[in-house]
This record gives sequence, C-alpha cells and structure tokens, in this order.
Amino acid sequence: MQDNLILAIETSCDETAVAVIKNGNQILSNIVNSQIKIHQQFGGVVPEVAARKHVENISLALKLALNEANINPKDLSAVAYTAGPGLIGALHVGALAAKSFAFLYEKPLIATNHLFGHIMANKFVTNLEFPLLALIVSGGHSELVLLNADFTYQILGQTLDDAIGEAYDKVARVLGLPYPGGVEIDKLASTGSATYPLPEVKTPNLLDFSFSGLKSAVLQLILREERENRDLNIPNLARSFQEAAIGQLLEKTKQAIIKYQPKHVVLAGGVAANSYLRSEFPKLVIDQLETKLTIPPLYACTDNAAMIGAAAYELFKLKKFSDFKTSSYPSSQALL
Repeated sequence: MQDNLILAIETSCDETAVAVIKNGNQILSNIVNSQIKIHQQFGGVVPEVAARKHVENISLALKLALNEANINPKDLSAVAYTAGPGLIGALHVGALAAKSFAFLYEKPLIATNHLFGHIMANKFVTNLEFPLLALIVSGGHSELVLLNADFTYQILGQTLDDAIGEAYDKVARVLGLPYPGGVEIDKLASTGSATYPLPEVKTPNLLDFSFSGLKSAVLQLILREERENRDLNIPNLARSFQEAAIGQLLEKTKQAIIKYQPKHVVLAGGVAANSYLRSEFPKLVIDQLETKLTIPPLYACTDNAAMIGAAAYELFKLKKFSDFKTSSYPSSQALL
C-alpha cells in the first residue's frame, strides 16, 4: 500500500507549527516555535503580535519540518492547515502558507478544524474506537463531543461562559501569577491542600460546564480574607480551585459515559496537560462498562501541527479537500 504523507501547518494562536505525518499516525517531523516568552510580558496573547511572529517564523518552520522528515515536497500526498477556530490574523498566516505551498507543488489542500485535530492527537497513542467520547479542554473550549465511526458527531455539553483554560488564566492573574496561568496553578496546587470551600457548579443541562461562577468565588474569597486580615495560602487556594474545576470536568464526563456508553473516551486540548486531570482521568472506569480511556502524550496536548496532520489524514481518506477560496474562521465551526 502506498504511504500517504501530509504536510500540516498550525498557526491558530501563538505556536508556529509544521509537521509531516505518515499514514495518519507516524510523526516524521513536528516543529513547534512557541511565542510564550514574547507574550508573557503582556500577561496573555496579543493577536497582532502573534500574527506578525507567525509571518517571521513560518518559512523556517516549513524548511525544518521537510528537512527533518527527509521529504521532497513532490512526494507529499496533501497539504493541510488549521482553518479555525483561533485568532483570525494568526490563522490567515498559516492558511496563506498552506495554499501557496499546495499551489506551487500542485497538491490537494485540506482545511482542518483545530478541535478535531486535538481529538485525533490520541491516534499517536492508540487506535480510536467508536462511538468515541471526547472531552475537549483548552483556553478557549470546554466541550463533550460524541463521535461515530463515520465522524458524524453530537455536542453533548459545552461551557456556558468561560472555558476552563480561560478560567485558570483569570484566577492566576488575580493571584498575581505569571502567564500562562494554568501551568502555574497546576504547579502550586501540587504543593497545597484543598482547604478553601468553593461552590459546586450546577447547570440546566447536566453535561454543560460553567466556570465563571467558580472564578468569581475565588475572587470573593480573596477579598474576604483581606478584609479579615488573614494571610492567604496561595498553594491551598490553587489546590482548592483545581479540584473544583477539574472535578467538574470529571463528573460531567462520568455522567456522559453512563448515559451514552461509548467504547472509547479521550482527552483533548491544552488543559489535557494538567497533571491533576491526567492523574484522575483513569479513575473514570465504570464497572460493567468496557470503556477504553486514552490520554494524549504531552507533546500533543498543546497546539502542534502533528495533530492537524492526523486529523487531515481522516479527511484525506474521505476525499474532503478544500479549494483556495476556503476562508478561515475565528469561532467554532463544524468539526468536519
């Protein structure tokens, strides 16, 4: 059988990433140029700065990815890129690079959904089984998605306000922690105890998420401690917040498993790198249900092009190609 080689480009936020993927699950190269140090001074990602750095970095990233994979562009089967969701200026850089490359070498073009890419990152660990339940958690997304073998899908639940990664960053900012806040809270939480009571979140739809109230509760707790002249134990507060936030994810996922009984449950997104979530996720095994659980490798949790190549391979098999008029989109669209 002839090998399929896909060149994938990911520029949805602040990572300029290019990868070459063989047959959907073999990584021949995976170049990631992160801008975290640049955006730390601003306390978060500045869209205009991110787009400008993508312009500066994309050509070198393409060259490094092809050289590391030892691939001649003429041997590629297709060129894929992240069409969205993401920062529109950043997305345009990757889209233009992919379209130019595909036009130059006369290769099929595959516009790929960023969230579908996060789900497909689990292919680097194991074969996916369907129906598949995906818990997608990142700075901009918190969703429970049920996929079938033909990639038809149903969104079972989503955040009603803040995404969990966004809530982490906002709480970290209140605590005076540097960006990215999720990483800092995770570190502090590992040294603390959950001594601060925080409210249990309830939503009209059992499988929806909500983190805005939890974030507000942390702020009110901090103000109360200041009024009472009590020293704030930041590691303990970080642990309390983390257990409440991650606990909500786990409880909603457990309820979805009971109700829909998927064969496979996977983690997806940047927050899948959270140490507490990774340690607690395997405990979702439910007696009498033969449910397979998979956590993506750390390198595939944060934004990268390998996951876009893995997702694009599925679209390649379905012959879902894009034309050069396909637009990028900043907000969520259909996964396929």
